[in-house]
Amino acid sequence: MHRLLVCTEELSRERPNLSRDAAMHLKVVRPKDGESVELFDGRGNLREFRWSASDCALSAAGPLRSSPRRTGRTVTLFACVTKGSRWDWVVEKATELGVVRIVPVISARTIVRIPASERAAKRGRWMRIAEEAARQSDAAWLPEISEAVDFNDSLPLVKKTKCFVGALTNPAPRPVFEEVLAARSGPASEWSVYVGPEGDFIPEELAALLKIATPVSFGPTVLRAETAAIFGASVLVSASDSSSSQT
Repeated sequence: MHRLLVCTEELSRERPNLSRDAAMHLKVVRPKDGESVELFDGRGNLREFRWSASDCALSAAGPLRSSPRRTGRTVTLFACVTKGSRWDWVVEKATELGVVRIVPVISARTIVRIPASERAAKRGRWMRIAEEAARQSDAAWLPEISEAVDFNDSLPLVKKTKCFVGALTNPAPRPVFEEVLAARSGPASEWSVYVGPEGDFIPEELAALLKIATPVSFGPTVLRAETAAIFGASVLVSASDSSSSQT
């Protein structure tokens, strides 16, 4: 079934008004007369509509439905921005996984530098990538994506979560899955994973994180920053879902 993202209020209309992007997508896919099209708002609300070729319009064909977020703890991804399409891939895959929030970080060794004047525009682009990922993956919810923040500004956000940071420490940290399993009995309702840049954290950044986060290992090999971000998010989302089923 074709899916289109719309404003919440349009779901209550018998004949919704589509945004320019949604209308363009519908024109490209060319639904057949009578074919069903699902509209969703990225906030868990969905409704089935039917395409009328004669009217070139959609008409309501079912009731408004609500899809709750995944059960379990919410998961936030703190990740230093990587270059070009690699960061786009992180946003796309984190959306598919069901991460609730993505916080792009600019650390000392982050190669990509985003001036403050450009951060709102960058966020808009990342949201469009997330919207497309949600549309294709049948996701009912979009993640919250913040504007890029400097490393020090990310720390107060980290403190609000139970955070696991990919880090090389002495002694070596436990695997991320072991630490997450151990944390399932804890009270924290929001988990997060923090992944550094291609050149890793500088010592001062790592020291600041280790005061408020648990160091973890992502395995015996050295992962690219974007691979580590999605690996860590996958473990947290999976453990969050399974922990809910056991309560």
